[in-house]
Amino acid sequence: MARVAIVEDHERLADMVRQALAGVGIEADLFHTVSEASYGVRRADYAVWIVDRGLPDGDGLAFLRTLRKAHQMTPCLMLTARDALHDRVEGLESGADDYLTKPFAMSELVARVRTLMRRPASLTALVMSFGGVTVDPRQREMRCGASSILLAPAELQILSCLIEAGGRTVRHAALEHAAWGLGEAVTPNALEVTVHRLRKKLAAINATVRLVNLRGTGFTLQEAFDDGRGPHAPQHERV
Repeated sequence: MARVAIVEDHERLADMVRQALAGVGIEADLFHTVSEASYGVRRADYAVWIVDRGLPDGDGLAFLRTLRKAHQMTPCLMLTARDALHDRVEGLESGADDYLTKPFAMSELVARVRTLMRRPASLTALVMSFGGVTVDPRQREMRCGASSILLAPAELQILSCLIEAGGRTVRHAALEHAAWGLGEAVTPNALEVTVHRLRKKLAAINATVRLVNLRGTGFTLQEAFDDGRGPHAPQHERV
């Protein structure tokens, strides 16, 4: 499951946006300045940028122009208190994909973000399947046959990332970012502990896939009953 980035200096609003997105299974990293966001660009890939127009150390549009000049074409939703037509036009001409004027309803922001995430290849509105195991991000639920079990947020993000990889190996750093982002301190064994919990939950529902550790490289999902053709690509079903 891809993460989104929120660039907003109003801490309470930023946290409210993050919570609203988390409510539909979308995890986010918070940045409060252009400088912090520029650091995020160098460290991670995001599915969507949510950028406030007015930031303490610069203009959100200037940051967006920098992204576009660097050929970073990640969809961007601009937030602003300016509702004049020329302000919206300026934002769109600077490379914004959508524009939302404050104050706004969180439900509308979530809907717009999900629309932007669908543009590249979003999994946000999809139920994901691999080897008979199905994950519903909105319900935070994993199913196999008639059995189901709830997933903690980090477990959901890691499993979704592995399903999206379709049997390919996902490196430790990519899984850690998917689960905890850049803003949280992660203990050295956090990934191993979460993977251990995932394995127990896979066993609890008699899952037909195994979570395999390729020592020193990363993790991968393998079908428990391989038919000799190798791992199958994941299937996505719209909900």
